[in-house]
Amino acid sequence: MTAYLVANVTVRNAEKMEAYAAAAGPTLEAHGGELILDGQLSETLSGAWHAPGVALVRFPSVEAAQTWYNSPEYQALAPLRASAAEMDIALFAPA
Repeated sequence: MTAYLVANVTVRNAEKMEAYAAAAGPTLEAHGGELILDGQLSETLSGAWHAPGVALVRFPSVEAAQTWYNSPEYQALAPLRASAAEMDIALFAPA
């Protein structure tokens, strides 16, 4: 069953963010992940939305997303991610 990873993103260092995105892309693809949206907040319609950016990634399954996130290749990028941006990352599956 398809799963979606949602990351609320506040970029701290644009140059490092570009390096992170370039390095993370191939790790996503290796696990069947597809970046659906890399977007900027246009308008908050209701409630409070704190991050100015969002990334949406589709995976073929929850297990594929978990395997990607926990892979040594992606975890090696965690320090770069932390220095590039503040991110809240969550995984969703259809109900």
